[in-house]
Amino acid sequence: MEQQRSTDNSCGVRVTRLARSAMLAGTAVMLAWSMSPAVAQNTAAIAAQVQAYPNKPIRIINPFPPGGAGDAVLRIVSQKLTEAWGQQILLDTRAGASGAIGLQAAAKSAPDGYTLVLGTSSTHAINPILQPDLSYDAVKDFAPISMLIVIPNIIVAHSSVPVSNLKELIALARSKPGQISFASNGNGTSSHMAGELLNIEAGIKIAHVPYKGAGPAVSDVLGGHVQLLIGAVATSLPHVISGKLKALGVSSLRRSAAAPTVPTVAESGFPGFEVVQWFGIFAPAATPRELVAKLNGEINRALTRPEINAEFTRQGYGVEPRTPEQFSTYIKDETVKWTKLIKEAGIRAE
Repeated sequence: MEQQRSTDNSCGVRVTRLARSAMLAGTAVMLAWSMSPAVAQNTAAIAAQVQAYPNKPIRIINPFPPGGAGDAVLRIVSQKLTEAWGQQILLDTRAGASGAIGLQAAAKSAPDGYTLVLGTSSTHAINPILQPDLSYDAVKDFAPISMLIVIPNIIVAHSSVPVSNLKELIALARSKPGQISFASNGNGTSSHMAGELLNIEAGIKIAHVPYKGAGPAVSDVLGGHVQLLIGAVATSLPHVISGKLKALGVSSLRRSAAAPTVPTVAESGFPGFEVVQWFGIFAPAATPRELVAKLNGEINRALTRPEINAEFTRQGYGVEPRTPEQFSTYIKDETVKWTKLIKEAGIRAE
């Protein structure tokens, strides 16, 4: 009798468990059924939004002063987008605070694809590390759409410096630790990062002299006040051609098409060395993925047009169209790299 009672009890437990599972499954089905009309309605709304896009002018915020590389690139790309979509692309310059003013304005905009923003290696991979109290969150507030271009830095020396290549520069720097200095476009810029990475990779100490932009940095190096300059190829190349400066190496993995005879730092004894300034287009974070994909496709088509490619190459820019996913991964990798360097080199915000 005892054995029979135990068996009956066991069966009861199993039945109870089955009943509970069935109830939970039924509840889940009912919830899914009740939610499906809303989900379907939302999906249809997004599809209609993407289909109609764009049906009014698009604003692209440039968070830097006019006249720079970002401004030039935006003007070329926006012209092609206007031709493709028949809608005007308005460039809205909101410079200040190392790009933070423009980025904050974009982050607070409606996520409908009609407000975009230009972002760079500084705004999305370097400044957030150096300045954790920024008014925007580089990751949470933005949806990467597409990278536009990369600009390799070039290391040049004043004509009076007794070196003709990177190997000789490193030997000179080792013999005079701290006595050789390099000018950059400013603290936390890619040109600054290039100099600090070279210090670590080569085991040398060249002193950093930050300037507020490329113009004053170039002027002081031409005047012989600073021995070295690290900056954009397009900015330095005319002075290399004139003989006032000597080109020692470029910071991209591949040689620059604008200066094909100048070896890379990577091929000069430092494999994998890469420090470039990149520019890309971002949207507010909640922008629908389908809209991001549509923007990405049209921007990439503009970038790969032969006449655009030729113009950017002439200016020393590398065209780098990527998918939103590839762009997002690249930014994450850049952030990891610069976090490590900033900590190792003890770099601090000014």
